[in-house]
Amino acid sequence: MIKENHRRLEKALLKKGLVEREDLIRVMTAGRESGQKVASLLIENKLISEEQLIQIFTTELGIRQVNPFDYKINQGLINELPADLARRHRVVPLARDNGRILLAMSDPLDREAIEGVAMVTGAEIIPVVVKNSAIRQLLDRFYRLAEINPDTAILPVLNQDTQDSFIDQGTGRAPQVIQMVNALIEQAIEKGASDIHLEPDGEELRIRMRLDGILHDLVKPPNQLRSNFISRVKLMANLDIAERRLSQDGNINWKDGQAGINLRVSTLPTINGEKVVIRLLEKERIVLPLDKLGFSAINYRLLQRLILNQYGLLLVTGPTGCGKTTTLYSAIHHLNRPRDNIITVEDPVEYRLKGVNQVQVNRKINRTFANALRSILRQDPNIIMVGEIRDLETAKITVQAALTGHLVLSTLHTNNAAGAVTRLIDMGLENYMVTASLLGVIAQRLVRQICPACAVEYVLSEREKIFFERYFGQEPPSKLFRGARCSLCNQTGYRGRLSIQEILLVNRELQELIIGGATAEVIHNKAVEQGMLSLVKDGMRLILEGKTTISEIVRSTFNTIVDQEAALNEESIKYLSNLKHGEG
Repeated sequence: MIKENHRRLEKALLKKGLVEREDLIRVMTAGRESGQKVASLLIENKLISEEQLIQIFTTELGIRQVNPFDYKINQGLINELPADLARRHRVVPLARDNGRILLAMSDPLDREAIEGVAMVTGAEIIPVVVKNSAIRQLLDRFYRLAEINPDTAILPVLNQDTQDSFIDQGTGRAPQVIQMVNALIEQAIEKGASDIHLEPDGEELRIRMRLDGILHDLVKPPNQLRSNFISRVKLMANLDIAERRLSQDGNINWKDGQAGINLRVSTLPTINGEKVVIRLLEKERIVLPLDKLGFSAINYRLLQRLILNQYGLLLVTGPTGCGKTTTLYSAIHHLNRPRDNIITVEDPVEYRLKGVNQVQVNRKINRTFANALRSILRQDPNIIMVGEIRDLETAKITVQAALTGHLVLSTLHTNNAAGAVTRLIDMGLENYMVTASLLGVIAQRLVRQICPACAVEYVLSEREKIFFERYFGQEPPSKLFRGARCSLCNQTGYRGRLSIQEILLVNRELQELIIGGATAEVIHNKAVEQGMLSLVKDGMRLILEGKTTISEIVRSTFNTIVDQEAALNEESIKYLSNLKHGEG
């Protein structure tokens, strides 16, 4: 019905000669690109007056015009509608009758506004047209006090004692939902969380927060607010709250004091309802100076040596959430000089880097990594960053770029540095292309740091000493450190994360092994023999420095190449199980 009304509006405007066809097409295109309403753009561009537009609404489309000041508006009804939704769409509820809400609108064809109000209130919506000046007065009168200021009106963080206070015992619940969501986001920012998970679980909504790489449960919101909670987040991210069958992605620009934080929102339909994940991306955390990445002195020198090359391929590898993007962005930031043309292709673009030409992948228009790379190579680049090598086509073009005088930085999902070499070959690249283009591979992990506030020294048991020697290949000290668990670290014993790496430099000997079809394990062992510090050994360094624990390094590196026959006899496996389910 809404689409039909839009078509009728367009026909009426053209039929009455109020707007030229070219102007109407231009305005409609601008509206699709900017997200602005066509009705507003027609008036702003002085193509039609507000009176003329209202006349079209009433005579051609049969939408009633009302004087909102004739209605005695109930504050309880106002409270049902979030202030930001009302102001964004310029709508005000006038009255409720038999479960239906009479909604004052400056653009009664605004489908997103009508569905948003219907979703939040659970009522059928009857749109009526009202002049802009009247809408402004109503918004100022009813929503000035109702607006939630994240800096001053955040309720306490979620806990069992305050949960009930979020429920409005009157007629409306929307302001409480707003405050709950704001409080959750503020809590996540304050604690340094990387992600918030909202997961439908039967009639309940499970909320989890990822702190230092580990998910923690929070108190569930009241069951009756479950759908409103999800809808609130979707509205903030400008997603279609009526669409629950397809995955959606959006962004929320959040102001935290002076720092801007981007919240990347992703929805996923599950059998229990929509699951939502909010990823918190803070520029100050993702674009670090190169010397603040946490590399050891040896690895930092190797990193500098790799990125100072004029051409070739440098790969950063590891699982999701290991800091690959941070390393790439920091390297690009370090290399960003006026004399160089730097172009990136990413999915998605995490942050905008000044002086860097960034390209966003868009599969809807076939702008894939591979197709974008072809275009980039015609743009005279010096340095190229490819967000991720996912397929053979992208791998081939990336390698060709590295062979033709460009420094290329990219990521790959493998467990260790040597595995990146064999992954490229498994994708279908010829061995000689890998050896000719690849400069080196950085494999990394993020491990939790012992909380400085509650760190205590302890004496290792005989069992721990045996395991340490088998897993790390070195006699352990008699004492190490661990967290005693305190309020500052949320009773986990850890606060913050540190990076561990192994950096594989492709030299002549390794090239010969690669050409000969050597396995990842053979390549890894040869690199270690030549002086590469493995992930396990770099992790041991942090243990001995009192910065992390045995269990953290085992958790992070267990699936990398280790001497499993020596480390994992039956007794060690039992101990490892205790580590994973006990400490940390």
